[in-house]
Amino acid sequence: MVNKMNKKCRIDVEHVTIRFNKSTQKIDNLKDYAIKLVKRELMFQEFLAVKDVSFKVMNGEAWGLIGTNGSGKSTLLKAISGIMKPYKGTITTYGSIAPLIELGAGFDANLTARENIYLNGAVLGYSKKFMQEHFQQIVDFAEIADFLDSPIKNYSSGMKARLGFSVATVVNPDILIVDEVLSVGDAKFKKKCNARMQEMLTSNTTLLYVSHNIKSVMKLCTHALWIEKGNMIMKGEVKEVCEKYMEAQGLTLED
Repeated sequence: MVNKMNKKCRIDVEHVTIRFNKSTQKIDNLKDYAIKLVKRELMFQEFLAVKDVSFKVMNGEAWGLIGTNGSGKSTLLKAISGIMKPYKGTITTYGSIAPLIELGAGFDANLTARENIYLNGAVLGYSKKFMQEHFQQIVDFAEIADFLDSPIKNYSSGMKARLGFSVATVVNPDILIVDEVLSVGDAKFKKKCNARMQEMLTSNTTLLYVSHNIKSVMKLCTHALWIEKGNMIMKGEVKEVCEKYMEAQGLTLED
């Protein structure tokens, strides 16, 4: 994965295939696994989660990734974020990336929210001085002032999502990647997050957004990529792609 600056293209995905190896055997304990590993008796089945996907995202565009569960959307986002490498093809990104992919990623469950704000900021590349300057802004947006010194393990899913989103968006990154993590938040906070993402888009932040809420995708995004069972079905203007996707599900945009 390359991270550079470019005035026009922010994300360039070229013929990307992502492969996993699924075990074909049931192994009940670590000892049996180690023995089979040494004897080279472990059997795996190849599984292609993403198959030959290509698309380019230009500066300031907002792309929604849509498709049914298990289609490879989140896997593709992880590869673009640099969490995993593609089996084939290349992914080139230009600029800073703030990923919000897995709930609680970058947090230590045993640390307090106060400690985790600095930890998560460090993971995203922010200095301690920067985090100190923006600490109150993060707390206010996440609305967790009363729980700052409570361990993250005691937080609800919604509270974790609020804190993660607040840290990731404390400044406008060049690329914001948001998976379905916001689906656990309450309606009021979702509205607040959508408003912040809209604000970031007006400041030329590029957005990759995964959601099963097609109306939300259409409201936020300019383009869409439809993936089904790892295959790219369609890409283009958001309304056209979403209409085709809903039609394939036997639904309409009004449903």
